[in-house]
Amino acid sequence: MTIAPSPLDSESIWMTEDRPDAGELGLCVHCGFCLNACPTYHDLGVETDSPRGRIALMRGLDDGRIEWSPRVQQHFDQCLQCRACETACPSKVPYGRLMEATRAEAFAQNRWPRRQRVFWRLIMHGLFPYPGRMRLAGYGLKLYQRTGLQALVRKTGLLARLSPRLADIDSLSPVADRPFYTNNEASQVKPTAPVRARAALITGCMMPLAYPETHRATVRVFTRNGVAVNAPNAQVCCGALHAHGGDVEAARDLARRNIDAITPESADLPDAILINAAGCGSHLKEYGHLLRNDTAYSERAKAFAARVRDVHEYLVQIGFAAPEGRVERTVTYQDSCHLSHAQNVRSAPRDVLRSIPGLTLSEMRKPDKCCGSAGIYSVVQSDISKRVLAEKMEDVLSTGAEQVCTANPGCMLQLDAGISRFDDDSQMMPRSTHAIELLDESYRLGDAAGNG
Repeated sequence: MTIAPSPLDSESIWMTEDRPDAGELGLCVHCGFCLNACPTYHDLGVETDSPRGRIALMRGLDDGRIEWSPRVQQHFDQCLQCRACETACPSKVPYGRLMEATRAEAFAQNRWPRRQRVFWRLIMHGLFPYPGRMRLAGYGLKLYQRTGLQALVRKTGLLARLSPRLADIDSLSPVADRPFYTNNEASQVKPTAPVRARAALITGCMMPLAYPETHRATVRVFTRNGVAVNAPNAQVCCGALHAHGGDVEAARDLARRNIDAITPESADLPDAILINAAGCGSHLKEYGHLLRNDTAYSERAKAFAARVRDVHEYLVQIGFAAPEGRVERTVTYQDSCHLSHAQNVRSAPRDVLRSIPGLTLSEMRKPDKCCGSAGIYSVVQSDISKRVLAEKMEDVLSTGAEQVCTANPGCMLQLDAGISRFDDDSQMMPRSTHAIELLDESYRLGDAAGNG
C-alpha cells in the first residue's frame, strides 16, 4: 500500500470511482438543519465548516466553479465525520459517504502535506494492518508506562516542549495494565446456556490492546446467553480509519481479508458478526458499498455486512437474561457518533444499562454530541478536538454521574483524556467503561451472591 502522486484529469476534478455521487449531492436543499448539529460549525462559526457549506464546496469542485486548494482542503480536513448532520437532515443526505468520497479524491490526487503523508505511511500502512506489529507497539507502551518513564515525561513537560502533537498522542494513550486479548480466548469460553446462535467476534486493531477486558466481557455475556463465539485469527484491522481518511484502496484490501477470515467461502456464515466498537461497526456494515464494484467480492461483502451487529443491538434482538447482581452506581452514557448517527442504534445500549439492578442512568443534555475523538482527528486536529471535548466534559460532569460509559474505544480514550484534563480532584471519576462491561459486572456479581 503506497501513496502515489496523481496528475489532475484535464476534464474533471474527480478522478476515481469513489467520486461524490451527483444525485446524492443534489439531495441537499440548503435548509440549514445541519448547522446546529455540526460541532465544527458550532466551534468555528464558518459556513464552509458546516455540512451544507462543505457540500457546496463539493458541488463547486464538481462543476469547475472552484479549484482544489489548501484552503478548500482544510475545510474538508476539519470535518469530524460524526454524521450528526445525517440525523438532523430531513432530506437524508448521506453526508458521511460524500465526505469519504471527497477525501478519497484528495488522497488520490496527493493533496496532503508531506508530513501528513509520511505519518500515514508509517502508521496507517506500516502498523495498523499488521496485528503482530500492533502487539509489539502495545508492549512498547507497557514498558514506557511500567518503568515510570511516562510519568516522568508528563511531570517534566518534556514532550510538550519537543512536540505538542507528541504530547497530545501521549495524553490519549490507554493504560496498558491488563494482559492483551488474544483471539483464541473467545473459543475457550463455552456457552453456559443452550446454544441458539453462532457468532464471529471482530476484535479489531486497537481494542485487544487498549481495552482487552471489553472483549472478555463481551464473550462472557454472549456465551451466558447461549451464543457460541469465536474470533478467527486471520482477521485484521477493519479499515475504518483508512476509509475515513480517503485511503479507500487500503480499506478495500483490509475488507477483503476480513471477509475471507470471517466468512470463508467453504464455511457456513455465522448467525451474527459481533462488534463492540461503534466506528468499526459502522464501517463493517458498509462493506457492501465499499466493494460494490468488485466482481469477486461484491455479493460476499453484502452478505457479510448484513450480518454485522453491534453487541447491544444483537443482545436486544435475541433477548438476554436479566442480570441479578446489583451495581450501585450512577452512570451517564455517551452516544458514540457512529453508533447513534451512522447505525441508528440508540435505545439498545440504554436498554442494557437499565436492566442492571442498582444502576442509575443519568442522561446528559446532549448525549449524542461528538466528544471530539473521531479516529485520528484528536491528533491531527487537536485544537478543535480539545474544544469539542471541553464542552462534552462539561455536559458529562453536570450529570453528577460517578462514571461515564460508551460503546467505542476512541470515545473511551477521549473521555479518559477529558477526565484527566477537566475533572477536579474532588470529583475525580474513574476511567470510562464500555456499557457491555457493566452488564458483565452485574452477571458476575449475581453469580457470586448466588454461590455465597
